[in-house]
Order: sequence, then structure tokens, then C-alpha cells
Amino acid sequence: MIDIASPQRLRLDSDALVHNWCWLARHGGAEAGAAIKADGYGLGARTVMDRLAAAGCRHFFVATWGEAAALMPLPEGVTLSVLHGVGAEDMVAARMIPARPVLNSPQQVARWREAGEGLPCDVMIDTGMNRLGLRVEEAMAGALDGLAIETLHSHLASADEDSDQNGQQLAAFHAVRTQIAARRYSLANSAGICLGADYGFDLTRPGIALYGGIPRREAEGHIRQVAFPEARVLQVRDVPAGETVGYGAAWTAPRDSRIAVVNLGYADGYLRCHAGSGGGRWNGRKLPLVGRVSMDLTAFDTRDATEIAEGDWVTVDYDLPRESAACGLSQYELLTSLGARFDRREK
Repeated sequence: MIDIASPQRLRLDSDALVHNWCWLARHGGAEAGAAIKADGYGLGARTVMDRLAAAGCRHFFVATWGEAAALMPLPEGVTLSVLHGVGAEDMVAARMIPARPVLNSPQQVARWREAGEGLPCDVMIDTGMNRLGLRVEEAMAGALDGLAIETLHSHLASADEDSDQNGQQLAAFHAVRTQIAARRYSLANSAGICLGADYGFDLTRPGIALYGGIPRREAEGHIRQVAFPEARVLQVRDVPAGETVGYGAAWTAPRDSRIAVVNLGYADGYLRCHAGSGGGRWNGRKLPLVGRVSMDLTAFDTRDATEIAEGDWVTVDYDLPRESAACGLSQYELLTSLGARFDRREK
């Protein structure tokens, strides 16, 4: 097979990843797991799992059985839970893969019981989100009797806001804890960790904050950027004053200019909303984005980086909270939209 270098690469700063996990573990007042669904939020689930397991993380969470299968074999001492539970079509995988389903409905509970007495599982209780999970009254009425529950979960709906719903869900989960036996209890995601140790219970499930997202103001100054998209320069060209760049002639050169056209566009997950606010850096020098983002190409003004040349690498501005505020996409969308063309590698 011919080894062809990609013109896009996504650098994972594994030191920043581990730093973020350690801060979340300390701040959450409980053992910290890690959500690595959506291929580690787009950064590579296997790499993320290996780095965090080496740092001491023992509990990981994916969405589907396909994601679980891709992570086999697991590092020694690590557990894996599948958040979407177990459908009828998942039973073969669930019996073969050493991972636990997070049961989300009476139907899933019944299906798991039929699979065999005493098989360990996790369970999700809906304390107010109305997404996945058994209702509190279902759980209290004996729906879970006899199950070997490793972790009993619930999920906060408004933890990134100062909402009364947070306290209501906390109280509801405390009530469930007194009635439903499990080895451990878990409520807090990244934003829930920032609400304080009262939300930690036995295990937290951080996601976006592991990867550089700021879920609440309490995390500011503590969470480091993890993902650094980079793209290769295809061409550097002169643009005389008054000429335009790109589709729709959206940018007019205010002076004689030089632009760098790079291998990056909305097909890579660098979306059109970045036009007008996006930018990059070359050797630490700023490169403002000019014109529209097209499918495979984006142009940057090189007025502060006149030595840039074809084949050089541009680091795209991708601080998640800052870019989210500028372009209007959520931090989750920014991270998980980065496409398969990127060659994912560690810093």
C-alpha cells in the first residue's frame, strides 16, 4: 500500500488531556471516569483511553456497541459501559464484548434479565431530562429488583446553567440512591463536576472538559486546549488592492496583499460559519481568515507572516470556548465535526 501523507492533521496534546482529567477528578470530589463516545469526541478513542488509563482512569463510556468493539482489547483493570443500553439487535455483541450496557428502559431491563441471571449491568434513571432512562417511579416500584447493578446513573439536563433544575435532580437522585442498591452512583458530567462535590457521588463522567471545552465558568483557567487542527498551504498568491477572494467575492483586498490557500474546508468540518471570525497561526504569527470557507479550501491573509510558503503548516485557531462564542456553534459541535481526512496524531 502506498503511504500518502494527509494535508490535514489533528494534534492531540495528551499532556493537556491528562491535566484536564486530573483537575476534574480533584474538583469533582469523586473518582473520575471518561466519556470517549464519538471516537473520543473526534480525537481518537483508543488513544484517549490509553493515555487516561495510564494516568489512572478506570471507567470509560461509549455510546454504542460498535464503539465498544473498536476498543477491544481493553487495558488491564479498565471497565467500559455502553450508554445506549442493549437493543434486541445488540444481544450477540453484548454477550461477547466485555462491556456493560447502561439499561435505559423497562424493555431493556427485561431483555437483560432474559440474557441470564446475575449478569452485571449499569442502569440510567431519568430524574428530569426526559431523554434516556427509567422513570423514578418505575425504578422505585421494583423494576430493578434482583439486577446486579454496577453503576446507577442519572444525567443532568441544565448543569451548564444556574438552574433550579440542578438541585431538583440532585434531590431526586439522592432519593433513588436510598432505595436502589448499586456498587456505585454517578450523576455529574463535565458541567455537573463544576457544580461542586455534592454532585459527585461515587463516580463522575466528564466529556467535553476532558478535550478542552469549558462547561461552566468554574473551569476557566483550569482546562487546557487539547485539539489543534493543522492544514498544509497549497499556494501563496499575490492579490492586488481592490481584487476579491473566493466565492461571492466576499473579501476585497484593502491593500496589495498575499494570501495563503490551505487544504481545509467545510468537508473537513471547518464550517462556513468561521468566515468573518476565524483565523490561524504560522510560527506564532496571526493569519486572519479571508473570504468564505469552501468545501476543501480556505484562504488566510499573510500580512504578518510574509515568509510563509507552499507546503508550510497553518495551525487553525480552535480554542473551543472562544471559537464557539465567535461562530455560534457549540463546543461539542466544533470538536466532533472535525472529519476523517485529518491525520490524528499526538503532540
